[in-house]
Amino acid sequence: MIDRTHKLPVIRQCQILSLPRSTAYYREQEVSAMDLVLMRRMDEIHLECPFAGSRMLRDMLRLEGHPVGRKRIGTLMKRMGIEAIYKKPNTSRRHPAHPVFPYLLRNMEISRSNHVWAGDITYVPMKRGFIYLFAVMDWASRKVLSWRISNTMTTDFCIEAVQEAIHRHGRPEIFNTDQGSQFTSLEFTKLLKDNQIAISMDGKGSWRDNVFVERLWKSIKYEDIYLRAYETVSAVKQGVGRYLDFYNRGRPHQSLDGMPPDAFYYCNLSMSELAA
Repeated sequence: MIDRTHKLPVIRQCQILSLPRSTAYYREQEVSAMDLVLMRRMDEIHLECPFAGSRMLRDMLRLEGHPVGRKRIGTLMKRMGIEAIYKKPNTSRRHPAHPVFPYLLRNMEISRSNHVWAGDITYVPMKRGFIYLFAVMDWASRKVLSWRISNTMTTDFCIEAVQEAIHRHGRPEIFNTDQGSQFTSLEFTKLLKDNQIAISMDGKGSWRDNVFVERLWKSIKYEDIYLRAYETVSAVKQGVGRYLDFYNRGRPHQSLDGMPPDAFYYCNLSMSELAA
């Protein structure tokens, strides 16, 4: 938005865009090497113990020899976009500009392709640094329809992935996400509404509602990302693309009677979709 190479001074650009100057001059500090080590380990623990909050994570890390405090753990959890999963009272007020939609999948039988899609973001550690991965998955077949990576948890890369999935595979009847700010944003929900897709959102903090995407994250991290420790964003992009191609085409799923997602997806499309 701010062009530092433009002949117009940065101060004047901020005035035109109604932005505070601090926004233009702010530079996010690099994450320390120690914090990257902690975030990598916290990510592993969160996959196995999603109920662990900042206190439990602090205590578990201390048992492993990391002298960290709860405040630091909380800061890193926020940066990673993770939170403990537990039943809690609904004491937060919803922002009127970011409406939350009801969960539509309760007791619903989902056995055909393009009935329900799901989307989610996960933290991806690298050898030095980290990025975020967003994927769109077909619920019935577990097929990953599209994906994007980004160094920030913004809405734009999520929208790009959904647009690609719709362009390549048509549109689902229902799209399910959690209540993250990227998915409750007006831009994201407008994309779904414009394509006449019903919007479903999990209960706050209820990862089990989107369990198939969570299983994908566990698979890709244990079977690829943790093993390879990618050094650059381009290496992550190549590696994730390679793994997801294997995941879709060659990785058998017990829940699909040993079929890979691609085979199940195309076998369970409606006749009208096959004709198209």
